[in-house]
Amino acid sequence: MESFLVLAKGAKGAACAQLISDVLSAPGVFVFAELLETPSVVELSMNAAHAGNVRLLQLFAYGTYADYLAEASQLPQLSLEQTKKLKQLSIVTLSQSSKVLPYSLLQDALAIGNIRELEDLIIDTMYQSIVEGKLDQKAMCFRVEQAMGRDLKPGQTQQLLHVLTKWTETSQQILNLIDAELEAVIVSDTSYSNEKANYEKALEVAKQEASKSGGGGLRSSFHEMDGFDHMDEDGMRRGPAGGRRMGKGSRRKQ
Repeated sequence: MESFLVLAKGAKGAACAQLISDVLSAPGVFVFAELLETPSVVELSMNAAHAGNVRLLQLFAYGTYADYLAEASQLPQLSLEQTKKLKQLSIVTLSQSSKVLPYSLLQDALAIGNIRELEDLIIDTMYQSIVEGKLDQKAMCFRVEQAMGRDLKPGQTQQLLHVLTKWTETSQQILNLIDAELEAVIVSDTSYSNEKANYEKALEVAKQEASKSGGGGLRSSFHEMDGFDHMDEDGMRRGPAGGRRMGKGSRRKQ
């Protein structure tokens, strides 16, 4: 395309129209926006004798073969190379709206009646690296994996910008929700860590107090603090004050 852009700087009238025809026939050239924006082509679009050439360039930039057929009476006739290229670009456009393209849909859109001819065209389109996918002959469809982007139509830039803006706003809302959930998790984790630390501290203090009191550790301290009786070696029950009293199985000495 670079060489054509250089030539377009000095092309006027019929020479510019011929340059457009050469570009549309050139193998490997599938993007045309830069050429459409050159002053020579813009000037040519205002020339009634060659306005059809510019319109044809627009169809190759963002139109389809079906669009060409609808306007064919007002446009230059396509060569075999141009017809093939516009059909390939049409496959790219269809691939952007659906990842599964039935053969019947492609045949109607490309005006191809023979399945073998259709499959050959798809295969050649994949060789051009403008679309990737697999032919499913059993299901009679073309399964698209990815496709190149085509030039934007006039006004489509604003539409795309609106879509991207909405996507950005939605993404920001999702990020805010994630941040809020993360903050809640951090607060909860901090609270749990503090509670655990306080529990372990209180447990350590209790162990130290029990160790200092001696005489049986935590269990003895518990019984003494709560006033529980326990029996000494002589079978006498010792009360909270340390006094001794008869157990059920003992008898008073005569």
